[in-house]
Amino acid sequence: MSDKKTLKVKLVRSPIGTRESHRATVRGLGLRKLNSVAVLEDTPAVRGMINKVSYLVQVQ
Repeated sequence: MSDKKTLKVKLVRSPIGTRESHRATVRGLGLRKLNSVAVLEDTPAVRGMINKVSYLVQVQ
């Protein structure tokens, strides 16, 4: 019954050289290595995190 929306987020650029808070956000999204993919629930908090590091990730 629970039709929860999900987002697939892929890390496409290295967080090396970025702000510490952006690196922490990438880790908070569950992404470690380049091209790693995380399937996340579509919530306002996750949307905000993706928006913050949008230059590093790709939403599929």
